[in-house]
Amino acid sequence: MTDPSYLEANGRRIAYRRREGSLPTLVFLPGYASDMDGAKALALDAFAEARGVGMLRFDYSGTGSSEGDFEDGTLATWLEDALAAVDELTEGPLILIGSSMGGWLALHVAQLRPEAVQAIVGIASAPDFTEWGISDASKVRLMAGETLRGHGDYGERITTAGFWSSGQKLRLFDGEIAVDCPVRLVHGDQDPDVPLEVAFRTARALRSADVQLLVLKGGGHRLSEPHEIAAILGTVATLLEPEA
Repeated sequence: MTDPSYLEANGRRIAYRRREGSLPTLVFLPGYASDMDGAKALALDAFAEARGVGMLRFDYSGTGSSEGDFEDGTLATWLEDALAAVDELTEGPLILIGSSMGGWLALHVAQLRPEAVQAIVGIASAPDFTEWGISDASKVRLMAGETLRGHGDYGERITTAGFWSSGQKLRLFDGEIAVDCPVRLVHGDQDPDVPLEVAFRTARALRSADVQLLVLKGGGHRLSEPHEIAAILGTVATLLEPEA
């Protein structure tokens, strides 16, 4: 694999990979502590290559190949990274594809760049997980400025007070989510990290009248099994068809 390119934005150096092609451009937003070279991102890139569609992948600052310290990252800084990538590296309509936390960020990007975002695909999307995904006892520790460290299915789990506080300020479920474009949510019914109810709650909160939820039986959080990736690619394909 060739070395990534870099974007200088907001005093941070963000790694990215861009594939030229037809519009709309697919933009992949990774999950928390993930990067642009995971199984879903690579499958989407291969899909884009086969279809001749443009695609942009990038790593938030402090993650993957981007420079910086992960523990300095907040939801707000990673939203800035996403907006910089969209503004500087794409032209024309976009389909945002957000995995887990990336689904939360995609909804914010769509609200801030409604003229550019044509559609959203949320994969195990996790809006507001700093609220429903953290215990009251842990919130007390975070409010005191503590960094939480633990181990999960995907390795060490780090939650800083700065990230938690930033997430709480960017919650979406406190009101209507002002997104009007088509939204497709793909979620596993056995997701241990983001309960299926979060997907239903997202669908209800969205202002858009064009929202669909695809529930994958037996699916966990990663949704990286071959048949799960096929379902994600099929969902993206249906959004491309009007432009074909």
